[in-house]
Amino acid sequence: MIADFRRRFWVSLALTVPILVLSPMIQAFLGLERALAFPGDAHVLLALSTVVYFYGGWPFISGLLSELRQRQPGMMTLIALAISVAYFYSSAVVLGLAGKVFFWELATLIDVMLLGHWIEMKSVMGASGALEALVRLMPTTAHRLNDQGESEDVPVTELNPGDRVVVKPGEKVPTDGMIVSGQTSLNESMLTGESRPVEKGEGEEAIGGAINGEGAITLEIRKTGNETYLSQVIEMVRKAQESRSRTQDLANRAAQWLTYIALSVGGLTLAAWLGLGREFNFALERMVTVMVITCPHALGLAVPLVVAVSTSLAAGSGLLIRDRAAFERARNLQAIVFDKTGTLTEGRFGVSDVVALEGRSEEQVLQLAAALESQSSHPIAAGIVRSAQERGITPGQVSDFENLPGKGAQARVDGTLVRVVSPGYLRSENIELDDNRPGQLMEQGKTVVYVLEENRPIGAVALSDIVREESRDAIDRLKGMGIQCMMLTGDAEAVARTVADELGLDDYFAEVLPDQKAEKIREVKQRGLSVAMVGDGVNDAPALVESDLGVAIGAGTDVAIESADIVLVKSDPRNVADIMALSRATYSKMIQNLWWATGYNAFAIPLAAGVAYTAGVVLSPALGAALMSLSTVIVAINAKLLGRYAQ
Repeated sequence: MIADFRRRFWVSLALTVPILVLSPMIQAFLGLERALAFPGDAHVLLALSTVVYFYGGWPFISGLLSELRQRQPGMMTLIALAISVAYFYSSAVVLGLAGKVFFWELATLIDVMLLGHWIEMKSVMGASGALEALVRLMPTTAHRLNDQGESEDVPVTELNPGDRVVVKPGEKVPTDGMIVSGQTSLNESMLTGESRPVEKGEGEEAIGGAINGEGAITLEIRKTGNETYLSQVIEMVRKAQESRSRTQDLANRAAQWLTYIALSVGGLTLAAWLGLGREFNFALERMVTVMVITCPHALGLAVPLVVAVSTSLAAGSGLLIRDRAAFERARNLQAIVFDKTGTLTEGRFGVSDVVALEGRSEEQVLQLAAALESQSSHPIAAGIVRSAQERGITPGQVSDFENLPGKGAQARVDGTLVRVVSPGYLRSENIELDDNRPGQLMEQGKTVVYVLEENRPIGAVALSDIVREESRDAIDRLKGMGIQCMMLTGDAEAVARTVADELGLDDYFAEVLPDQKAEKIREVKQRGLSVAMVGDGVNDAPALVESDLGVAIGAGTDVAIESADIVLVKSDPRNVADIMALSRATYSKMIQNLWWATGYNAFAIPLAAGVAYTAGVVLSPALGAALMSLSTVIVAINAKLLGRYAQ
């Protein structure tokens, strides 16, 4: 369609030049009536204008027929009426009717309308650029390994689950799979919005379309075709761009009313000027100008363009919108309820506190604990070792490791007997502490283990589900927007209270079973609050559906979550604040465009009808078309400015 409008525009523009030269009004204006006139020139002018009307104006004429069949007169109806009235009236003048022709206005009107449509279509296509980029991400061939382990290039469409493919450095991952050999970094920025390459090795998943870094890897294909992550993202973005919002419905209703206004005001304008004694061609020109300038083109684009831009922005940032209406409602949210584990927290044990005794430092206590626990596979042990590594602590040499069933473990670290034990071990051995800090940590719901050296307590290590650093920023941003932040968790009261206090939450619900989460959402709604639920999209499905906006966070490759309105690719709660900000910015752009489109018409229609004629202000149909197209271009540019949100 873009190519068709471009072609029609250039042909019509080329024919407009001789039409202008042959138009009596233009000749009189230039004082060249005698120089440019010749026998039969009026009929040549009619022939050229006929080509422009039927070829250049055909998109508008066919649009009128389509709108009339649907009984929904709109933009195309107005344009077609304007150019048809101009053409048939001028043709009648050439064939003998008394009056003046304005073929030149017909031609320039069609030129301007074709140019406006061409620019607008390019704007719409540009707004879908992120979607096109996603499609282009997919490679067309892959290096598949045969039964002999030899590589052969095959089309990606021939890959099946279970096949093994080699992805060389710099190449794109052909489709979703699991790495079975090799270590590399993958650039998933176009898929997740995460700019940093992600380190991945054996046993980890690779997403089709990701760009391989420095190492060759072998993948076992898990998903193909429409099952792949990228295919689901593309389909989700496409549906979101097609889905309608309440604001869009408002714009469409306004456009329809504007059509009726144009027809009625146009008719009244014609009758009024004739009643005032003006000549028919002047009254007709006023009516044509009213119809041209009232075209709801800008109004019709006001919302769809913003929708296209915001959906593309969201997809590029890892925010996948499944329901446009729900996304639009996000701007009015008053409360957000987060699931705790895996959403506000990392969902794994980590060291939250280290208590040092006997004059030792926290680093010494953690170093001894990490050295001993490096020999254990227990989740608590893994948490201690990981935390020591994150702090840059190097553990000592371990020997004679031994598990103490139900109590902990012991070993010699650099020749010294070290034990990491539970509070029960201290009670059984009648070991008492004068320091009450470990007890206070246990009251907060944290898991506490004691570090003993030669059976003397030298410290304690407290572990808990680590709160994400991103959660603090997310909560601060949301509260800055005036949104109440709450938390749902199945954990004990003490654990929930500790996390809530640490993050500064407005409220929390502890010891909530999965089947009770939806009930808690209803409880928040009964407070008169519009509420969103943020969870993992699986256990939280009933609560996601019950809320006004369901957000599935950290979905990874499992994006087909039917219960969520918005899916966040990354496990980053800050993206929830991004949703709120983008929703508000999107709505703001929609309202700006609607005000411009309707305000422009409210100002231009009276001028087109000729109310300022006595002051010397007269709008011709061509000038009306130019102003109308300028209005649509302004709306398109304003929609594109939404892109500044992502910067």
